[in-house]
Amino acid sequence: MSVLEQASAARIASFDLAAAIRAEKDRALLSMADRLVERTADIVHANGVDVATARENGTSEAMIDRLVLTPERIAAMADGLRQLAALPDPIGDVVRGSTLANGLELRQVRVPFGVVGMIYEGRPNVTADAAGICLKSGNAALLRGSGSAFSSNAAIVAVLRKAVADAGLPADTIQLLDATTRDSVKELMRARGLVDVLIPRGGASLIKTVVEQSTVPVIETGVGNCHVYVDAAADLEKALAIVLNSKVQRCSVCNSAESLLVNAEIADSFLPLALEELAAAGVTVHGDPRVAGYSDAVVPATDEDWGTEFLSLDMSVAVVDTLDDALDHIRRWGTGHTEAIVSESVAATRRFVAGVDAAAVMVNASTRFTDGGEFGFGAEIGISTQKLHARGPMGLPELTSTKYIVTGNGHIRG
Repeated sequence: MSVLEQASAARIASFDLAAAIRAEKDRALLSMADRLVERTADIVHANGVDVATARENGTSEAMIDRLVLTPERIAAMADGLRQLAALPDPIGDVVRGSTLANGLELRQVRVPFGVVGMIYEGRPNVTADAAGICLKSGNAALLRGSGSAFSSNAAIVAVLRKAVADAGLPADTIQLLDATTRDSVKELMRARGLVDVLIPRGGASLIKTVVEQSTVPVIETGVGNCHVYVDAAADLEKALAIVLNSKVQRCSVCNSAESLLVNAEIADSFLPLALEELAAAGVTVHGDPRVAGYSDAVVPATDEDWGTEFLSLDMSVAVVDTLDDALDHIRRWGTGHTEAIVSESVAATRRFVAGVDAAAVMVNASTRFTDGGEFGFGAEIGISTQKLHARGPMGLPELTSTKYIVTGNGHIRG
C-alpha cells in the first residue's frame, strides 16, 4: 500500500475516532497496554534483529541504548498507555465561551487535528507513545520510524492495531509507513490535504529536511543544545549536582545539557571540582583556553563543538565574564530548547529568564526536567522548539485544534 493510500485510510479512520467517546478511547488504550505485555517475547525478538544489525553497522553504544527494548522497557511502554487512559480527554473542552450582546452563544472547543504524521529516529518506544497520545487526542497516526528500528516498530504496530480493532475502533487509526526507502518520507511530506500536521522527532538534519521540504504543516521538536550557566552568585554544591545531573543522568536525550558556562568570578572555586566530577563520570570536556588551564584532559573546543548536540558523554565548557556574556553565547549557539541558570541572586535569575529565548528555562534545576511526564502532563509526543502552534513539551491539549460553535435562535445578521 502506498503512503497516499495509507493516508487516505487514516483520514477515513479519523472521522470515526473523532466521534469516539472517552470510554471507547480508554478501552482501546488499555487493550493496547495489555497486548504489549502479552507479546513481549515477540517484540524483544524483533528488536534483537534490529540491534544485531545496528552493531554490525558500527552504530554507537549511545544510539544502541536508544534502540534496545527490554521486557522492562516494554512494561514501561504499557504503563505509559495506562497512564494516558487515566488522563482527562481534551476533546470537547471549552477553551472559552460567552453569550454575545445579540444573544448568540459562542463556544470555542478543542477538536482533533485529524491525521498526525510522525517521522522519528531510533527509539521504538516512541511508536507506542505516539500511537497512544494520538489516539487519546482523537487523531489517527501515520508513523514513520527509522529503518534501524523497522522490525521492532512493525512488531509493536501489529500488536497495537489488533488491540485497537478488538476494542471496537478502526485499526487504521494506527499505521506504520515503510522505512526501507526514503520515498515514504517524501510522500508523507507531500500528503497535504490528507495529513493535517507533521511532527519530526530526531536530529537536526532530519528536522531541517522536514521543515524545508514539507508541504504539510510542521511542528518542530527536539534539537537540544541546552546550556547550564553557573552564575557568580551560585551555590557551588547545588551547581555541581545540577551540572552532573543535566549531563550524565541520560546523555542521549534532547534535554541533556551539552554546554556549561561558568562565571569568571567563581571559576577558580568551581571548575576544578566540576572538571574532576565530569571526568569521573566519563565526560570528555571540550573547553576554551581558560577552561583548559584547569585540566590537561580538556580538549580544545571548536565552533562546531559550541553548536553541537552531542547526545553523548561530551560537553563544551566556557568561562564567561558576565551574565550578559552568557546570554550572548546562548543566543548564538542555543536551539531554543532548555536553558538553565544556577544562582542565588534574584536579580540575576530574573535577567536570565527574561533574556533567554527558549521553550523552557530552569532556575536552580536540572535541564532534564523538560519533559511532559516531569511537568505533570502525563504524556508528551515531543518537545516543540518553535513558537507556533505549541512550545515546550507537547501533551494532549497540544495535539488538538479548536473550532467555534455558535448557537442562536433564528438569529440573522442585519
